[in-house]
Amino acid sequence: MTLGRLVDGLHQRRIEVTVVAPARPNRPPGPQETHLLHTVPGIPIPRYPELRFGLPAHRSLRRLWTEHPPDCIHVATEGPLGWSALRVARRMGVPVVSSFHTNFHSYGRHYGFGFMKRSVLFWLRSFHNATLRSFVPSDDLLEDLRADGFLNLRLFARGVDTDLFSPAHRNHDLRRQWGAEKGTPVALYVGRLAGEKNLRLVIDAWQRMKAHLPSLKLVLVGDGPQRDRLQEAAPGAIFAGMLSGLPLAAHYASADAFLFASITETFGNVVTEAMASGLPVLAYDYAAPGRFIRSGENGFLAPYNKPLQFLDQAENLARRRPEWPRLGAAARETILPLSWDAIVDAYLNDLRSLLTSRL
Repeated sequence: MTLGRLVDGLHQRRIEVTVVAPARPNRPPGPQETHLLHTVPGIPIPRYPELRFGLPAHRSLRRLWTEHPPDCIHVATEGPLGWSALRVARRMGVPVVSSFHTNFHSYGRHYGFGFMKRSVLFWLRSFHNATLRSFVPSDDLLEDLRADGFLNLRLFARGVDTDLFSPAHRNHDLRRQWGAEKGTPVALYVGRLAGEKNLRLVIDAWQRMKAHLPSLKLVLVGDGPQRDRLQEAAPGAIFAGMLSGLPLAAHYASADAFLFASITETFGNVVTEAMASGLPVLAYDYAAPGRFIRSGENGFLAPYNKPLQFLDQAENLARRRPEWPRLGAAARETILPLSWDAIVDAYLNDLRSLLTSRL
């Protein structure tokens, strides 16, 4: 989503963009796509079959960039395709920047390869330090990466579509489908149903809150490898599957609070989307929550990776049920200034300054 916003923003500024991505079978055409798409071979990512892993494509990339010479290349994956792009670009003398999107080195303990953390971190650091800039989505991640030896880091914040993610899309028919009457509280989670999202803690928080709010519903939007296991652990929860666009916005706006226990985010777009939708958010104090939530004023924060304190804050959130509308309104006011236009302009100014300094 973030890269799509960046591509659209550059196109609106009359900058030609070509996107290189792994080919996906039965790929639906994107709405109003504003870029040229060059596909390369890819394979499904283990446990994430709907996503594709780009394979090396040296010849294809050299041919593409010889026919259409770019002024700069932005690499958004540290996988084989990313390394391929980096090598070809450097041989052709084209400036390369990168962006850091996923804490791969933190995922290992959720998938049984935590012992590889140092190796993965070395691989990530080697890749990003070979580029002229690495754009990072949050201040705390930037500082963590800098402490781990990453160089040439720049902040690239994330914006929010506050017209799409808005309380205006609250849907009472949807709430009735959930079994939620006018006064029934609904807690929401949006994201992948996967180990790194710490969803068992979300379910525990829901159960803790139900001691104070017996009718509290839990709706989970998303899909992933843990869906079956989570459905067994939380038989009363509602699993809505993958959603996007207006249906996703309606789910946000039709809930009353947002629970997010992930400890592996580089930013956490779903947190700012929930806040824009008028929901008080309970999350850990880092990345987007740490930047935008003022605990007790527009949401609730727990110290990073402290599950017992997260559950204590869940109880606090439940006890303050009458305040949820006020807290949610304050959350939306916090997010309203996050304009994608300003963020794209800042990125473009940084890029222009970098390219000018190389002349």
